[in-house]
Amino acid sequence: MKKKENTSSKLNITRRSALVGMAGAAGTIIAKSASGKEIQVSSNRPYAPEDPSKVTASQWATKVGKRSIFEKYERDVRYTGTSSRTPLHQLHGTITPSDLHFERHHAGVPIIDAEKHKLIIHGLVDRPMTFSVNDLKRFPAVSRICFIECSGNLAREADEYTTPQNICGMTSQSEWTGVMLSTLLKEVGIKPSATWFLAEGSDAAVLTRSIPKDIWDESMIVYAQNGEAVRPENGYPIRLLNPGYEGNSSVKWLRRIEFSDQPFMTREETSKYTETIKNGKARQFSLSMDARSIITYPTYPNTIEKGWIEIQGIAWSGRGLITGTEVSTDNGKTWEAAKLQEPILPKAHTRFRHLFNWNGKETVILSRAIDESGYIQPTRETLIKVRGAGSIPYHSNPITGWRLRADGDVLYRVQEWG
Repeated sequence: MKKKENTSSKLNITRRSALVGMAGAAGTIIAKSASGKEIQVSSNRPYAPEDPSKVTASQWATKVGKRSIFEKYERDVRYTGTSSRTPLHQLHGTITPSDLHFERHHAGVPIIDAEKHKLIIHGLVDRPMTFSVNDLKRFPAVSRICFIECSGNLAREADEYTTPQNICGMTSQSEWTGVMLSTLLKEVGIKPSATWFLAEGSDAAVLTRSIPKDIWDESMIVYAQNGEAVRPENGYPIRLLNPGYEGNSSVKWLRRIEFSDQPFMTREETSKYTETIKNGKARQFSLSMDARSIITYPTYPNTIEKGWIEIQGIAWSGRGLITGTEVSTDNGKTWEAAKLQEPILPKAHTRFRHLFNWNGKETVILSRAIDESGYIQPTRETLIKVRGAGSIPYHSNPITGWRLRADGDVLYRVQEWG
């Protein structure tokens, strides 16, 4: 017996075919949204005009590219223009666009002609020498992907309506290119008694930092960032790069290196960047940046819906590789391992992802980083217990949380620092 044909289904197919045909004739097509709803999408193609003579200059190839007018990224400028923060919650991958790399300077950005700039290396060396920027470029070049982070990278005065950019946006990652400091040391000949060097910048503040011998092996003099010359606010034409150590040690606008047998105890390492800790003591030359992580989605100002969510973020450590990142979706009661995204590089931002099936009830999500030394990112309470509240302005890397409200809003879990 022949199976009876479903006339209702046939009718729907016929009607759909007719709609598609009519839409095509009208210049639209039928499509479905991610939720399964049918939508009409224009098939007009503004990038393929019928009359090329009417195309504006901006639609042809240009000497310098630019972002779409529909995309907006901005650094958050703070403290009367002496710093700006990277929009961590808007970025993808781990490389920060050069024009969004965070800034920190003490007396503005100097205007320097690379053709006239010189680097002097002297002190406890056999052959004091002066190098032009072109001289440096004649040495074997090395490129390295790593983060730079300000040692004061924490917004202590924050409310619920705070983004990752405002909390810890003073960290960014680039591919840096330059010459290894060790290469230059072979040229000048370091005396055995040399255990420190002074790095001096060309800014109006003449920022200077003492750099101990145990980190020289990784030090670089860099002149390029993400394939182009270092940006002025990031040290043009050359800067020192000390991967994994506090940002102010990577002195920008570098003009002088002086070797010595002791630290120089400059203004920047006495009145600043020295941490008072418990029992009236102080920490000085605590250069390594501790392991840290930040969830970048979902965060304020996102609004989410019940169901599966991919929690995303970045983790990093100045001590080497990130070996794990854990996520809690119940305010720290339990923790699960997140997936780390390749490439996982030492002293570099590492992306992590974690799938979470949200039931729509209010909760707090957290992340904590673990590095190859075994260090685990601490809570705020642990930091204060170990070091005291006075050390918080520098090297503060607390576990950060985001409150998922039942209405779908995502807010920063405010922490009081006292």
